[in-house]
Amino acid sequence: MTRILKPIFTALIVMFVSVQCSAQQVVDKMVATVNAGVKTDLITYSDLLWQLALQPNTPLDNPTSEDLNRALRLLIDQRLILQEAEKIPTIVPTQKEITDARDELARNFPSPLEFQQRLQRVGMTSEKLDEIVEQRLKMEKYLDFRFRNFVVISQKEIADYYGQVYTPRFRTRFPGRIVPSLEQVRDEIEQSLKEAKIESDTDAFLDTARERAEIVMLNSV
Repeated sequence: MTRILKPIFTALIVMFVSVQCSAQQVVDKMVATVNAGVKTDLITYSDLLWQLALQPNTPLDNPTSEDLNRALRLLIDQRLILQEAEKIPTIVPTQKEITDARDELARNFPSPLEFQQRLQRVGMTSEKLDEIVEQRLKMEKYLDFRFRNFVVISQKEIADYYGQVYTPRFRTRFPGRIVPSLEQVRDEIEQSLKEAKIESDTDAFLDTARERAEIVMLNSV
């Protein structure tokens, strides 16, 4: 990642936008562009704060440079996936899917009130939340379309995993207990191998996308 995130301070562009947040004015600024010229190329400081706000147990007061840079790396990856997803109009989420996903997201927090308070502290409106949720759904649908639908796990892979990984791990975690048979855990192992394969394919896709992308840092965080 660091090899493609090259700060270009001579091309520094700062855009000031007043955003109401916790009864104070927050100055926004452009942080980076990802493949400039496409619809979803810009990342702002507000985008970083919104990302942190949607992560449970993440402090919002005086976020550290580490937290902000972690959010930035995640947002860059999201932009790369979203730019590909935008090319496929058939994967646009329905309003019900957006509403359901938004409600599921809110359930990750201790209470609806705390969730709303976090959004208010970073100036995120209901419309912006829906937009972010819609983008995340587009990314999920794209990854399903690109990877999940084509993942095939062989019976040999399942058997090998059962003998080489599942059984030793079970005996270590539960000494003295009878190890479930392969047939009992076949579906569980197959699903685990599928998810691992999808994650590996996604990582490989992102590695290639980062190499090809034009990622420009406009301001440090």
